[in-house]
Amino acid sequence: MKTLRLARVHPGALAMLAVLTLSACLLIAGMPRMMQGAFNRAMAQDLDAAPAQQADLTALASSNGIRQDIGSVEQFERWDVELRKLVPAGLRTVVRPPGAGTSHMSAKTSRTPVHNTGGMRYINLAWLSDADRRVRWTEGRAPGKPSTTRFENNDIPLFEVGVVADAAKKMGLTIGARQIIGESDYAAIKVVGIFKAVDPGDRWWSHNGDALNVNEVQPPGKLDLEKSVTALIPPAALAVLSGQARQLDYRWVLSVDTAALAKLDPVAVQTAIREYDKALALNAKGDFAHRLDTQLANLIAAFLTKLATAQTIMYLALGGLLMVALGVIVLGVQLVLDRIDQALGLMRARGGALRQIIATAGGLTAAALLPAVLAGYGLAYLVPGPAVALVHVGPALLLLTGIGYACARAALEHRAPLNERRGDVATAKPTAKRITLEVLVIGLALVGAYLIRTRGLTTDVATQGQDPFLLFVPIALTLAAALITLRCYPYPLRLIVRLAARARPAVPFLGLTRAARARSFSVLPVLILLPALAVSVFASLISSGIVRTQEVAVWQKAGAPIRVEYSGIFTDEAIAQIGRTPGVDQVVPAQLGKVQIGFTAERADILAVDLAAWSKLIADTPITLPAQPGGDGIPALVSPAMKGRGTIDVGWQSRMKVREAGVIEKVPGFFSQGRFLVVPLDTNQRAGTRVNVNTLLISGSASPAQVRAEAVRAVGDSAKLISVSGAAEARAAITGDALTGTVLAILRIVTVALAAYALVAVVVTLVISAAERAAALSFLRTLGLSARQAQGLTVLEISPMIVLTSLAGLALGLVLPAALGPGVDLSAYTGDLDVQSYDLDLLTPTLLAAGLTGVAVLGAYAHTAISRRRSLGSVLRVGE
Repeated sequence: MKTLRLARVHPGALAMLAVLTLSACLLIAGMPRMMQGAFNRAMAQDLDAAPAQQADLTALASSNGIRQDIGSVEQFERWDVELRKLVPAGLRTVVRPPGAGTSHMSAKTSRTPVHNTGGMRYINLAWLSDADRRVRWTEGRAPGKPSTTRFENNDIPLFEVGVVADAAKKMGLTIGARQIIGESDYAAIKVVGIFKAVDPGDRWWSHNGDALNVNEVQPPGKLDLEKSVTALIPPAALAVLSGQARQLDYRWVLSVDTAALAKLDPVAVQTAIREYDKALALNAKGDFAHRLDTQLANLIAAFLTKLATAQTIMYLALGGLLMVALGVIVLGVQLVLDRIDQALGLMRARGGALRQIIATAGGLTAAALLPAVLAGYGLAYLVPGPAVALVHVGPALLLLTGIGYACARAALEHRAPLNERRGDVATAKPTAKRITLEVLVIGLALVGAYLIRTRGLTTDVATQGQDPFLLFVPIALTLAAALITLRCYPYPLRLIVRLAARARPAVPFLGLTRAARARSFSVLPVLILLPALAVSVFASLISSGIVRTQEVAVWQKAGAPIRVEYSGIFTDEAIAQIGRTPGVDQVVPAQLGKVQIGFTAERADILAVDLAAWSKLIADTPITLPAQPGGDGIPALVSPAMKGRGTIDVGWQSRMKVREAGVIEKVPGFFSQGRFLVVPLDTNQRAGTRVNVNTLLISGSASPAQVRAEAVRAVGDSAKLISVSGAAEARAAITGDALTGTVLAILRIVTVALAAYALVAVVVTLVISAAERAAALSFLRTLGLSARQAQGLTVLEISPMIVLTSLAGLALGLVLPAALGPGVDLSAYTGDLDVQSYDLDLLTPTLLAAGLTGVAVLGAYAHTAISRRRSLGSVLRVGE
């Protein structure tokens, strides 16, 4: 009954506590769900971006003789059933059934040379279980049963095969063409069909790209290109295909559902992959053994490394938010206790036991907290994403902290009946235990900050997990700064009070004296304001640093708003026509190619371009280009890998000598590593030939689709030969990641939430001390204090704590990125560029400081206005 009666008397304080608790629970329980959901989506995105050959599980076996050959499709299918039974339970839910996704079986030879080509031509044979659904025959027919033919007085098998048009063009494998393949155990092939892929973008082709394209490589020390292709054979050829004298591999590809995989524990998945690898090895039948061929575990490990940084940043932000939310709830509980303090004191004076006082305070607090916690916890389930531990632990911690503080505070305040206190007259000195604890917190914070700078916040986190001590460091730094501020801010105030005591006006002396002798609960605003401001400014700077570096990465990758590359040569008329495209402002031609260094097999990339015109084109971007070097001959900017060569003999359209005129680390949009040169656009003209423009750098408001369409019309060639890319595409690739977007979103939410909590702390502080301040002002009004003087006194009383704490919080927030930045690798969210610096952004600090100051001043004026409407007699009688 006492609890219900007190709740009816003080509904405003309880409602404020409930609202604060509801918002805190919703944030603490909702954001981890959003964060984990983004982690799952990002993992699925990363796995989908990787080739299926790496992400799928492939059971691989090699044939070394007739006893190990698989001669029919039925044998393949029997092995497929057995291999799928070996999949661990933790992976069965993510492995697609046969024929679904990229699941299939194959038999392939490798490194099968063409007879009398000196090891420079290779034609491999492949049976693919579902090739009939993946290819379309454009010429000839599908291969039929093998036969025999005579070669060097021996009967050898003759395989009918099908190849892609690219192989027919580059390797002379037109319909009817015959080739002898093998070294000692010869076979013959006859091309009977030309095919193309039904869907070249299908992930299935990641496993069989060797059949879709001619692979051309330059062997070390040779000038000619080595060419290889894989030809398709029918199922009937399996009975003849043998690994007796050639490398023959059998594969069973188990397609992985990346969306389902992303919902599982990544570490458990890695363990299951290792178990499957062991199970395959133990399933050997005689000399026929399987092994697992997959990069899935490595892809997951790479994602975990990227995820570790996101988790670290998120836990830092959420840890600061949780700390501030706890402080705000404690401050709200203090407001409730302040309202019922007289009632509890009266209960204690009339013989109430201490346990009754504690039960009343705790019950009233629980009546406000419990429904709000349940409501916030329930609303958090509307946020998409799986629940992690913090979703359940956070609200429970808020509830227990609020009730625990209420009970402990009531027990401490009313341990003796009529325990009158005058905290505004004399403050208790801190005990030795408290000083020791505070020194320990400060020492741990400083040691942790040093370790972060030397070891890094995410050191080996993918394999060893988060380091709890290092994660605690940023929170410890804010707590240490709050303790230092709390201990130090009365001293400058006392010096100012002494100066004010010598002045004639009494208001400065009285206001600053009351500020210096603030009651003990004033510790709470300091412990709330400082972390709130520090973490919000820190989050804002981290967010702006990521966004700024992302923009640099975009232009480093793109090189220009729009870049057009053509396999042929742009004529002057075509360039002019493209330049007339609506929205195109400037066109900078360039020539891109590869050159021979000297008369060796060494190759280098080269770009001929007018650097001055290119610099003008990207003048409004965050990247810069070096000036075009001058001087005699052909000056060249070279990569670090080619530095120090002086004059370089180059074979391009003709032989020429270029002079090393400087070093360029990267060429935006083109080269970032390896051997490359940048020369003037007219280089080939100087060498006696002509400039063959094949690349255009374009600026303006035109879309890439418009430019592509106009370029196709201008050159009158196939659209496949024209590649159009630019800043928009690069920006989408860098900023479109689910993990990056969620990191930035949560940082912004935390910034706003902490700023709001800082303002709430100021308001609640004003409300808690309102009754005591009103009584003091009423006494002073009897001595002639005017309304204007009352307003000034109130501002002087509350301003020192807010101003000093705000300055300390803002300073710490600006220092934290510099202190923790070297230990946090954010390159996963910035296109692999390191965040070099966190530029000072005064917008957020200015808004926060202005908001706090405005709320404090408005609160002081509002409180003075309310106090004027109350009669002196009523105020003084209440305090008697």
